[in-house]
Amino acid sequence: MREELPGPPPAAARVSSSSLLVLVQLLLLASRASCWLCPADAEGQFMGTAGDGSPACGDRSVDGRFSFGFASSPGKRASMEDFYEARTDTIDGAIVGLFGVYDGHGGARAAEYVKQHLFSNLIKHQKFFSDTKAAIAETYTHTDSEFLKADSSQTRDAGSTASTAIVVGDRLIVANVGDSRAVVCKGGEGKSIVSNILCISIAVSKDHKPDRSEERQRIEDAGGFVMWAGTWRVGGVLAVSRAFGDKLLKQYVVADPDIKEEVVDKTLEFLILASDGLWDVVSNEEAVAMVRPIQDPEQAAEKLLLEAFQRGSSDNITVVIVRFLDGTVGDGSGEKKEKEEVKEKAQEKEEVKEKAQEKKKETTNDPTS
Repeated sequence: MREELPGPPPAAARVSSSSLLVLVQLLLLASRASCWLCPADAEGQFMGTAGDGSPACGDRSVDGRFSFGFASSPGKRASMEDFYEARTDTIDGAIVGLFGVYDGHGGARAAEYVKQHLFSNLIKHQKFFSDTKAAIAETYTHTDSEFLKADSSQTRDAGSTASTAIVVGDRLIVANVGDSRAVVCKGGEGKSIVSNILCISIAVSKDHKPDRSEERQRIEDAGGFVMWAGTWRVGGVLAVSRAFGDKLLKQYVVADPDIKEEVVDKTLEFLILASDGLWDVVSNEEAVAMVRPIQDPEQAAEKLLLEAFQRGSSDNITVVIVRFLDGTVGDGSGEKKEKEEVKEKAQEKEEVKEKAQEKKKETTNDPTS
């Protein structure tokens, strides 16, 4: 006798995609409504810390140079391994923006640790202002080492990506480990949302995937290997080639960040930091196009999150958006330097032109020629 397969679960037990979408929307509305409950730091700046139960909300820097917002959801997964941080701090009298997205794997331990310690370690670094990029690189590796020590008694491996951005004066410095991504929009003077000037989406981080030629070479040089197991994986296990944690693969999976700097001038409109729950289903260009018309960065972050969910993202989704505001670009040193360089090049070109004209005139007046 043929055994009959069990039928579908009763209607009450089934959860449709549309029901999940409604649930995500309700969670976002609830987090926005409870924004006044967000813990504030000593400067009165609200901090969001997804993954630890605190509500999501946004704010702007006290000096009015930028505003920020964020949204985060488990999406279609039962567990939440994404964390984020978005806040300002005052360091030696300077207002600094600190933004990060941390996507955990093998559990939330590594992502939570990085969220709690990375920026606190960074702002204490003695080279934070004098050599910010060196401070970031050293802080990434130091925080990774400290996590491995703290996690040494755990039998199950855990790791995390990190895509971070700091705003110091008129400098935006982005650092990345793993496959969370940072994308900026660069447009024209004035940053008008109705401007006809093309807004260019620029990835300011690299996705650290094992199949990238330089990553694969680095892993193989260290004695490891990359193989296909549903996707390209380090040792057939891990789908990212750089991460915090992952002690069993640490020889190959490093926490050395790629670092890139942008000048915060009138052409830099906004920054998007997001976990791969967004980027798996939304392109850089699409994300920038969706965010640009929305002035409120929190609403823009929610827009991207819901779009990723509707497109079928199967991962946790976390989005942080920083919008740079007109007429406030730090002390202006970066923009001033850029203008001076343009002026110098123009002067050099003019001098070359004048010398060429003089030489031509001398040749014309020379009777022996």
